[in-house]
Amino acid sequence: MIQVIYGKRGSGKSKKMVSLANEQAKTAKGNVVFVDDDSRAIHELDRDIRFINADEYALTDYRSIYGFLCGIIATNYDVTTIFVDGLLNGMDKKSESSDKIFEKLQEFSEAHEIDLYIAMHDEGELAVSELEKYKVLS
Repeated sequence: MIQVIYGKRGSGKSKKMVSLANEQAKTAKGNVVFVDDDSRAIHELDRDIRFINADEYALTDYRSIYGFLCGIIATNYDVTTIFVDGLLNGMDKKSESSDKIFEKLQEFSEAHEIDLYIAMHDEGELAVSELEKYKVLS
């Protein structure tokens, strides 16, 4: 399952992600991972959540993010939930590679039985209709 938290900058997406991650940590039957493009959330997350600062891994496009997520699963088969905050902010959301990214992530999520939460900025570039089947908050 993929759920997208979508909204303008400063609308509380990151706080919502942290809150959801902390809730998941209490009830998840496996490991919860929180991937962010900076370390701001690290002190707000439950200590059982694996935090990854993706800024250290030079993730510059959708393909590298997809590979990174696959690597998380390849090294820990007990992961049941992944939160992705901030990684998609600087990317060209209209690029050809972005057309299929959510379809590919949905396949990834289903194949590995992973709940995937993604926070995205509303910058007027991405057709919201592409996200409607995933969107949980705006």
